[in-house]
Amino acid sequence: MTVRHTVIVDRLGDWKWDIEGLNPVTANDYLAHRDKTPKRPTRVINLCRRYSYLSGGYYCSLLAEARGDLPMPTVADILDLSRQSLYAFALPELDTLLARTLTRLAEPPEGDFDLHIFFGHADDRRFHRLAAELFDVFRYPLLKLRVVSGKRWRIKAIRPMGLHQVTAALAPYFESSLRSYARVPRRRRAERKPALYDMAILVNPNEKLPPSNETALRRFVRTGQELRMDVELITARDYHRIAEYDALFIRETTALDHHTFRFARKAEAEGMPVIDDAKSILRCTNKVYMWELLHGRSLPTPKTFSLDRATLSDTELAAIEGILGYPMVLKVPDGSFSRGMFKAENRQQVREAAAKLFARSRLILAQEFMYTHFDWRIGILNGAPLYACQYTMPRGHWQIVNHREDGRIIAGGFETFAIEDAPTEVVELATQAASLIGNGLYGVDLKQNEKGVFIIEINDNPNIDGGIEDKVLKGELYATIMREFIRRIEASRSA
Repeated sequence: MTVRHTVIVDRLGDWKWDIEGLNPVTANDYLAHRDKTPKRPTRVINLCRRYSYLSGGYYCSLLAEARGDLPMPTVADILDLSRQSLYAFALPELDTLLARTLTRLAEPPEGDFDLHIFFGHADDRRFHRLAAELFDVFRYPLLKLRVVSGKRWRIKAIRPMGLHQVTAALAPYFESSLRSYARVPRRRRAERKPALYDMAILVNPNEKLPPSNETALRRFVRTGQELRMDVELITARDYHRIAEYDALFIRETTALDHHTFRFARKAEAEGMPVIDDAKSILRCTNKVYMWELLHGRSLPTPKTFSLDRATLSDTELAAIEGILGYPMVLKVPDGSFSRGMFKAENRQQVREAAAKLFARSRLILAQEFMYTHFDWRIGILNGAPLYACQYTMPRGHWQIVNHREDGRIIAGGFETFAIEDAPTEVVELATQAASLIGNGLYGVDLKQNEKGVFIIEINDNPNIDGGIEDKVLKGELYATIMREFIRRIEASRSA
């Protein structure tokens, strides 16, 4: 891996480590642009002695941002920790986690104590979760927490540390934490060429309907190795490690109020390619937004109305009934995998379904019921069609996934096509719809009947399952996606 880092110190004498690829420059040289920084952007690890307003450390982070570099800490972080009144917002949640950790310890500390957190790692491993949470909120390389006892344990102060404050006892811990953060290349066996890139794939091992099954995940890992890319499966607990990688691939069902969105934002802040990007998640995970977007571009969709919990009246409902007729479909905006949808046969069922959905969202959708034996899904990557699938409905059901009341999940069948064998009008409409979202990986769902082709929704996190979407392209499907990541990594390095 060749992630570029610039380490800034006030005095070269403060730097006492020999770490491959990490050569310090002084704050004076960096501020004067004499640092000979390689091609930008580069990640700047600001280890100055002081970060106070208008100090040398402050200006190093400020100018790093102006030059397009990625400093740690950022100026926003510096200001947040400049006074306790500014970071007090984070203390209640951190205090709760601190108390929870201490109650689980067989031998809790006696009295007040200090906790050192270097690059998101605590010098006392028992507090690793607290350290990770703190690093998520305040991205400082070196922090010291003062923890005090009393009626309850609490964090009294959070203070940045300078490199000169790293004692001989803390030096090995500092080095190991820095190596972990900077992802310094490990020694590899001679018979294998070293990887050029590192990718993290975010997964949830407990998800019932993940966007990629285990077969697909193994193929992504194997394909990455063939392309000299180290691929590691990570989970929500690895949030603090995002900066260790060159790219992030989210293979967990996304949502806005969810760690997947925070992962995407964090990866973007680190300057790395990520699929799904935060903007795509924002645009795709709310069907109200999507309907407004498609409707505003006059793209064909089933007849749809947005219903407002605060203003829905019998008069409005009667008008909608006259246009949509029965049955009609009611949808919660953030549903996925056929969840959060109801088919209503009459007004009473509309009212019952709406009450359930309004409990989750002020706005919901009422949509024309358009039955077809199957739905099309066209996979789109960076604006180009990638795969085409037909998902058929389970017997006796109107959706491609039947979520039964007893908890069972029954999916219909499928048929996979080469892009050139799918109907041209379906592929072209899907490509046009995906272009409204961005240049990521999307799955556009469409229905086709005697009236034409209609867009149902655009998924930012489409299925790539072994034995289904890869049925035609096989290994080339995985290679195409991984090569796109490599292209983006190289583009970011040469920018």
